[in-house]
Amino acid sequence: MILLLLIAVIVMFDLGIKDVIENRDDSVFPKELEGTGGLIVLYKKHNPGLPMGALAEYPGLVLQIPAAVTSAAAGILAWLFPRKGAWPQKLGLSLIIGGSLSNLYDRFVRGYVVDYLNVRWKRLGKIVFNLADICILAGAVLFAAGEFFSDFRRK
Repeated sequence: MILLLLIAVIVMFDLGIKDVIENRDDSVFPKELEGTGGLIVLYKKHNPGLPMGALAEYPGLVLQIPAAVTSAAAGILAWLFPRKGAWPQKLGLSLIIGGSLSNLYDRFVRGYVVDYLNVRWKRLGKIVFNLADICILAGAVLFAAGEFFSDFRRK
């Protein structure tokens, strides 16, 4: 139950931030996030493709690929749900699903994903992303680590 609540919180929180960003005038951006010393900058970017604009020229694939990945993650989580343990994998899948659902909402309703965060640090300074993207990345790392260490323990 906690994992389903986590998914819902991620979706609602990220969509709430996206709505705030979308309702602000374009002239406000870019804007340094207070208290970060210029490290984090807010933008208002519309991404019609996959991460970093990939496949933007194929809108059908941009809808189908994330929908399929989200469905697969949900299926795996449903399969793992009744099993004891595997908490890193369950948590990782929940983060992935929450982030994916938020971005899927954008793709289906807005026709693009709202990206708003930029971290001015090395190569990250060239990428604008959102909270959903962070959840997807963190979830993938957590899931992979959980799988790696569970395989390591079995051997």
